[in-house]
Amino acid sequence: MITQDSHPEYKYPTASLLWSLALPGFGQFYNGQILLGTILLFTELLANILSGLNLSIFETFHGNFKNSHDVMNYQWGMFYPSIWGFSMWQAYNYAIAGNQQIKGKRSKAYLTGFFFGGVVGMNFGIYWHVSFLYSLKLFHFLESPICLGLILGIVCAFLGHWFEKTLHRILLAHRVETAEKGSNFN
Repeated sequence: MITQDSHPEYKYPTASLLWSLALPGFGQFYNGQILLGTILLFTELLANILSGLNLSIFETFHGNFKNSHDVMNYQWGMFYPSIWGFSMWQAYNYAIAGNQQIKGKRSKAYLTGFFFGGVVGMNFGIYWHVSFLYSLKLFHFLESPICLGLILGIVCAFLGHWFEKTLHRILLAHRVETAEKGSNFN
């Protein structure tokens, strides 16, 4: 984290998130975390090359959904969503924490459910195949691990965010209820 001795400058959390969306590690470079950014960048490159992700994306863009499926190495492909999701989450929250420290405030983690849900959804989408839908021309694109991964990733990201918010409301209501009961005994 940012130390008391350093002179941090304000960072835009959305900018760090978008840099990591473009390529894992770039958001960390934006935030001044050169070592972590380098580790994430090289990990992304390793997972990308060994999974055949770019070739799968290429085949998907050309409408060759079956080829997109065939060129993907799923054992390595399962790493990519985790690297990508962590990079975005960490860059975003690090920028917020640094900005809060400039103001002399404490920070909490944001969008954890969103990014966790996104990673889980992308992993399911990459690995899970809905073979009965392939025969329908309307859903033929779901044969591509890229398309299904992104669709399930987006759906699960919003479900994760909703779950996190709901859980937070339940826990907050429980704390208030417990505090009221405790004050009744005094």
